[in-house]
Amino acid sequence: MWIFLAFALVPLVEIGLFIQVGGAIGLWPTLGLVLATAALGTALVRSQGARALSDLRLALHDLRDPTAPLAHGAMILFAGAMLLTPGFFTDSVGLALLVPAVRRALMRYLARRVQMASFTVGGAEIRPRQGAGVIDAEYYEVGPENAPEPPPSGWTRH
Repeated sequence: MWIFLAFALVPLVEIGLFIQVGGAIGLWPTLGLVLATAALGTALVRSQGARALSDLRLALHDLRDPTAPLAHGAMILFAGAMLLTPGFFTDSVGLALLVPAVRRALMRYLARRVQMASFTVGGAEIRPRQGAGVIDAEYYEVGPENAPEPPPSGWTRH
């Protein structure tokens, strides 16, 4: 039901804003403003998206929780879609989502509503920390009887 309301109300808000802004500054400045926000938004989405992708790669490489970089990337992608949609309301939502402080606040709000149990990267299961200094791991003892055979060195004596 919420999605239906959004699809019904957002175009009405956009039409109303186009009429108000167009009446105040004229047709050509209004169209120029819409095109300028789309161009500015595209540049910002490109740079911030590259940064979010880099953060995601680093988190996956270090086997850290990738939730924050993934969420930032998703919000940047959504911001890009909003900025490419012609209109002042969608542009303001898109520009707001490109502000890192707004994304962090939205993440804090969503983090209170969503709980991560675990995730798997390359066969390694990562769970959220249970407390300070707690390391959740599996181990096995290696003694002389079951120690792995050292690889050949490649050097030979003649």
